[in-house]
Amino acid sequence: MATVSEKDSVTGVDTTGHEWDGIKELDNPLPRWWLWIFYACIVWSVGYWVLMPAWPLVSSYTKGVLGYSQREILIEELAAAKAGQAEWLNRIEAATVDEIRADPQLLEFAMAGGRSAFAVNCSQCHGQGAAGFTGYPNLNDDDWLWGGTPEQILHTITHGIRNTEDPDARWSQMPAFGKDGVLDRARIVEVVDYVMALSGQAHDANRAEAGKAVFAEQCAACHADNGTGNIELGAPNLTDAIWLYGGDRAALTESVANARFGIMPPWGSRLDEATLKQLAVYVHALGGGQ
Repeated sequence: MATVSEKDSVTGVDTTGHEWDGIKELDNPLPRWWLWIFYACIVWSVGYWVLMPAWPLVSSYTKGVLGYSQREILIEELAAAKAGQAEWLNRIEAATVDEIRADPQLLEFAMAGGRSAFAVNCSQCHGQGAAGFTGYPNLNDDDWLWGGTPEQILHTITHGIRNTEDPDARWSQMPAFGKDGVLDRARIVEVVDYVMALSGQAHDANRAEAGKAVFAEQCAACHADNGTGNIELGAPNLTDAIWLYGGDRAALTESVANARFGIMPPWGSRLDEATLKQLAVYVHALGGGQ
């Protein structure tokens, strides 16, 4: 509610004529220091508008007298950083992965670059910590389906696995023994029990003994007679506790009956040679490699 201006009886200061719930507003002037700061800010802002980029236009913005551009500064800094890395990247591109690993300074640079490239390109499938998921290998252990030497890892990264883009992709295909009618349900159960016996899991001894013959006839050609696998074919070791798709009865039955067919894209067509080698060095170092 607004009222007429009057003098406050306590302070002797005129009121503004405004009253809220019986409280009247005094007409005190603003402090001088506040006013001077306010005026200084106005002057400073006008100077800023003149000197620096400030006002948006229809398709651009006012450039300012100084012509300052944070974007241009960033571009220059990135160019300088790339120029500083060029020598190291050229050395990596010209060296083999073993030569990179033998040079402490080159190895340190490659590990940093490989870690960055892994986070951008590989972590989506293998996880940020490279521990993998079901169907995506854990790269922290020493179990390598296609070989774990630096050169073998480089080949896998470069050409990928079971893709149709690269003629040099790693390739193997496990038969779907159940779906394709190669084995009936009883034989599948027996060979699964035998595989569980190979890996030290609880199993039915009689079924496992029967499955041994099935394994020798249908599986040993790829997984070897003793089940230790074959890196030339990407056939996993069945005697350890490391399973790409799970090692319990249900997962093993699914693998035997319907097969697995994991695909990895070829990174050779997406990344430059120096980055591929840095990735190979980094991945090899995660689990110690072979």
